[in-house]
Amino acid sequence: MQEIDLFVSSFNTFLGQLTAFVPKLLAAMLLLFVGWILAKLVRKGVRKLLDIAHFDRLAETSGIEEFLKHGELNVTLSGIIGEVAYWLVMLIVIVTVSNSLGLAAVAGLFNKVALYLPNVVVAILVLVFGTLVARFINRLVFAWLTNLRVDGALTISTVTEYAVQVFALFVALEQLNIGAQMLTAAFIIAFGAVC
Repeated sequence: MQEIDLFVSSFNTFLGQLTAFVPKLLAAMLLLFVGWILAKLVRKGVRKLLDIAHFDRLAETSGIEEFLKHGELNVTLSGIIGEVAYWLVMLIVIVTVSNSLGLAAVAGLFNKVALYLPNVVVAILVLVFGTLVARFINRLVFAWLTNLRVDGALTISTVTEYAVQVFALFVALEQLNIGAQMLTAAFIIAFGAVC
C-alpha cells in the first residue's frame, strides 16, 4: 500500500509540474511566433531603409559587392545587414523565451551570439567606407603626383590605396575580435618596415 501511495504522490507531483509548464510552453511558442513576424518586419524595414539611403550604390562603388560576385556569392551588403538585423531580433526573442522557460544556459549562449552581431554590421561598414576612402586617396595622390610630374605616380597612388584598404581590413577584423593581437603585431611590423 505504501508503494501505491508513493506512486500516486509522484504522479500528482508530475501532473502539477506539467500543468504549470504547459502554459509557459504555449506562451513561449506564441512569443516565438510574434518574434518571428517582428524579425521579418525588421529585416524588410532595414532593407527598405538602406535602399532609401542608396547603400547598395555606395557598396557597388566600393567594389566589395563585385568582389563577392567573383567568389560566386550573389548577395548584396544591404541584404547581409538585413539578415543580421533579422537574426539579432530572433536571438533576442530566443533569449527571452529561454529565460521564461528557465533555460539559463541556452539563454546565455544566445545572448553572447546576439551581442556579437552588431560587430558584424560595424565590420561591414568599416570595409565599405574604408574602401571608399582608399579609392579617394588613390585618386587624390595620383592627381597630386601627376601635377608634380613625379615618375611612378600610378604605382605610388596604388600602393597608398592598398595600404588604406589593408588598414581598413585590420580594423574590421579587430572589430570582429579575430586575431586582434596578431593583427596589431603584424601591422606594427609592416608599418615599421615601411617607415
